[in-house]
Amino acid sequence: MRVLLSTYGSRGDVEPLAGLAVRLRALGAEVRLCAPPDEEFAERLAGVGVPLVPVGPSARALTTAAAPPTPAGLPRRAAELIAGQFERITAAAEGCDVLVATGITPAAAGARSVAEKLGIRSVSVTFQQLTLPSPHRAPLAYPGRPFPPEVTDNRVLWDLDAQSINALFGEALNSNRASLGLPPVDDVRDYVIGDRPWLATDPVLDPWRPTPDLDVVQTGAWILPDVRPLSAELEAFLDAGAPPVYVGFGSTPMREAKDLSQVVVQAVRAQGRRVLAGRGWAELGLIDDRDDCFAVDEVNQQALFGRVAAVVHHGGAGTTTTAARAGAPQVVVPQSADQPYWAGRVADLGIGTAHDGPAPTFESLSAALKTALAPETRARAIALAGTISTDGAAAAAKLLVDAISRDKPPVST
Repeated sequence: MRVLLSTYGSRGDVEPLAGLAVRLRALGAEVRLCAPPDEEFAERLAGVGVPLVPVGPSARALTTAAAPPTPAGLPRRAAELIAGQFERITAAAEGCDVLVATGITPAAAGARSVAEKLGIRSVSVTFQQLTLPSPHRAPLAYPGRPFPPEVTDNRVLWDLDAQSINALFGEALNSNRASLGLPPVDDVRDYVIGDRPWLATDPVLDPWRPTPDLDVVQTGAWILPDVRPLSAELEAFLDAGAPPVYVGFGSTPMREAKDLSQVVVQAVRAQGRRVLAGRGWAELGLIDDRDDCFAVDEVNQQALFGRVAAVVHHGGAGTTTTAARAGAPQVVVPQSADQPYWAGRVADLGIGTAHDGPAPTFESLSAALKTALAPETRARAIALAGTISTDGAAAAAKLLVDAISRDKPPVST
């Protein structure tokens, strides 16, 4: 069986697919992964033996650009991304039995269109439930397209969401589909979601409330087991004193934060704690040569988070889940997209706190850290850790293999 996994997005979009790929290979499947050409993605995938098919421009270059895309520029960028996907994914998908599509909306729409053209099964996956229409909550608004403040009915808001997605990506998708001889899509969001989308999140952290309008399969989070050792230098720092506070914002540039490294180090020191700074796309760093601070680049968070006093992060689904599994209290400083949602979940579960706003100051981060470092917060975090599922990728891989096996005719002898 051959499987193509496709995404376009940040590390949080690539890492779960790597976890699924490893599980699929254990079941005998041949797997390749289409993703942005960023070196860190390629290195991570190479480390677990998953071939990368590079698609589109660098995700880091786009995300950290000085000026984020304007609403007027989104359709043009979407058209370019879809065209690039049609070219690369079509070749990669030849001979595949199934395509798993995720990532930003135009990327997922492009990938599913390729599967449609080739006549192969495709499965739509999301790593957070906020893109799945539900009467129980409102959708996210796209930049530059806010919802009318007087509209509070969730069903109406989801109708407006569909209209926004069509306005932003409909022409880009359909012009590219026409080049493949495919008919136009009337509702881009419904096309991307499909008849039975998969929600690859943990049901304790991210409980899905069933709705009669959508048949969602919640598999659990797709976690790639990380066996990489921590560096000798990091081990020495961890052993040299009390557990530090880890601060890292992953593949989020933190545009609104000023003097971020200064704020982080001073706020953590004010709690009497040592600092472990994850450089990431926010480019955190040390502010002096005191020995209570240490900076790291790529690191095994699964091995690290069980050895820290707290984790301060941006609120990506993967980091939130990893910290929760480790029993580490969290401070979430959300920037955009689904990050405020995950911040709210951490606060609601009592395993940390949601920072108020995207730009931490010494005062605001200090207050958040006091809550996260309280003994009762750690006790709740440790208690919750044992309830987090670890087999979501294995469950998803089995579902996929079983579905394809049912579709194949029996081998004659």
